[in-house]
Amino acid sequence: MDTTQLALLALISGAVIGAGACLIVFAALRARERAARLADGRMPEGVTSVLDAMDDAAAVVDASGQVVATSPSAPWLGIEPGAPLENPGLRELVKSARSGGTQTENLRLTRGRLASDTRLVSARASRIGERHTLLIVRDLSEQERLEQMRHDFIANTSHELKTPVGAISLLAEAIELAADDAAQVRSFTARLSAEADRLGRLTGRIMNLSRLQAADELTEVGDVAIDEVVTAAVEAHVVQAGSADVELVRGGDRGLYVRGDAQILKEAIGNLIANAIAYSPGGSRVGVGVRAVGDVVEIAVTDQGIGIAEADQHRVFERFYRADQARSRRTGGSGLGLSIVKHAVSRHGGEVRLWSQPGRGSTFTVRLPLSEAPVIESPDKNRRRKPATPVVGAVAKKGR
Repeated sequence: MDTTQLALLALISGAVIGAGACLIVFAALRARERAARLADGRMPEGVTSVLDAMDDAAAVVDASGQVVATSPSAPWLGIEPGAPLENPGLRELVKSARSGGTQTENLRLTRGRLASDTRLVSARASRIGERHTLLIVRDLSEQERLEQMRHDFIANTSHELKTPVGAISLLAEAIELAADDAAQVRSFTARLSAEADRLGRLTGRIMNLSRLQAADELTEVGDVAIDEVVTAAVEAHVVQAGSADVELVRGGDRGLYVRGDAQILKEAIGNLIANAIAYSPGGSRVGVGVRAVGDVVEIAVTDQGIGIAEADQHRVFERFYRADQARSRRTGGSGLGLSIVKHAVSRHGGEVRLWSQPGRGSTFTVRLPLSEAPVIESPDKNRRRKPATPVVGAVAKKGR
């Protein structure tokens, strides 16, 4: 091999070695840059501002599973900055997002330390940058609850309507078969009328409840005298009380006013009185008391009846719920009265409170915002009607 060939061989070898060295150095620099990016715990610019503006629970999780930032509503999930992401379902979702792109899944998460307090959520994880993953959790519990209420309402309504409709159909057939027996026809007709009345009351209550739930605000608003509301409600149930041998007693403050719809309030207080009478033994009392407490009017309906077990008290305002099914069937109750009361009072910006003990009776207290007495126009001058002197009457028991 001559000198020229050796020179060329050396030149080629040097070029190859130099190129290899350059590739090695370049690869090392790239690996160093990537390692630096992975080691950098800083989030992409603007992520913190986005988190602060979010209504849903959200968190940014780094590659080690540590929570580095959260939205204001994240604490209800037990997610705190600087702490590891503890929920197994969320951890697995974040892991999947880091390796396979955006992931979405519906999960049931335990809130707090009580295993019974679970919530349905929609969780979504998306990778942002080399090291971080954005986790967004939307609470679907309220949506699930409303869907369940809708399902229960349809099922219960169908069941409740089926009973009187079926009875009317059977009685109509019985009347036709007993056409030649005048006494039986009269008996069946009376029962038919009773079932028709029951069906009418039930459909009327369903319509009232639907109307209260559908409207965001009251349409007929004015100055409502509590005296008139209580008087009308009591007088409407005098016959029922007499038939049940229950004494109706009224007392408390007079001359109090609220803003709202008088007819809706009369129906609400009337439902409470009707329930109190239906669940009271003969010879007992049902008291209706009114008092002003600060800027609130309290209307309490108290009975000496069977009372409500503590386990049932939080459910008595649900539609069609009846703590005593057998007694409700005997009295013809629909299970809608207290639900109507709750929605009617809520529409007036108030609340309903319940005190009850089995064997001692119950007290339902309607609390409404107190308003000033209306101004009465007179030919000489405007003068404000003053509340009458409080008259305290006998109430069955306070039950506070």
